[in-house]
Amino acid sequence: MSVRFKWVVMKTKDKIILASLDLFNEKGERNVTTNHIAAHLNMSPGNLYYHFRNKTDIIYEIFLQYEMLVDHYLRLPSNSDLTIEHMVFYLESVFDGLWSYRFFHRDLEYLLDCDQRLRRDYREFTMRCMQSIVTILKRLQKSGVIVPMEDDFVSAMALNVWLAITNWMAFLKTAHAGEENNVITKDMLKSGIYQVIILELPYIAEGHKDKVLTLKEKYRPQPFV
Repeated sequence: MSVRFKWVVMKTKDKIILASLDLFNEKGERNVTTNHIAAHLNMSPGNLYYHFRNKTDIIYEIFLQYEMLVDHYLRLPSNSDLTIEHMVFYLESVFDGLWSYRFFHRDLEYLLDCDQRLRRDYREFTMRCMQSIVTILKRLQKSGVIVPMEDDFVSAMALNVWLAITNWMAFLKTAHAGEENNVITKDMLKSGIYQVIILELPYIAEGHKDKVLTLKEKYRPQPFV
């Protein structure tokens, strides 16, 4: 019996996006030009420009993929109570996304200033993510994991959680600036989960607090001094 293998050939446009993402993450977006990307792929700059007019267009396409990934991570089950395991899963998933697209949050303000489309879409993305966090917190309240809170307080907590998540990379970058080996690792990034759990800990119901206290130690960051 013969076996047929189906080979999937990646499109040139997708190769450019993946190579750009790798280079941006490794070297920093400002240190990578379209010529660097083309050379990395052993293609002519003209071939790259056939698919993307400039580096800004590449970054925008990368953001669209990142946006879809986070939207997928924050999709909630419709007919089940949310648990502490769900809470940790959402945090793990979002921080995994941050790691995969880490260049983006290293220079977020600069990137948004460079592209009006990106600035507009990132604002909408932020509002959507914050609404998802509000929904998660309310579902955790409904299942008894978090104590009851007024809606205004839930919205404020959602904002604080979002700020902790999206600014953690920038904090690590500045906290380790000037060190001989200032490479930020995935474990260092995911220690941001500890900060989010600390924010939520005072509002965890007593019956769940011991479990959360144990979980948070998994993400405790190394001292910065």
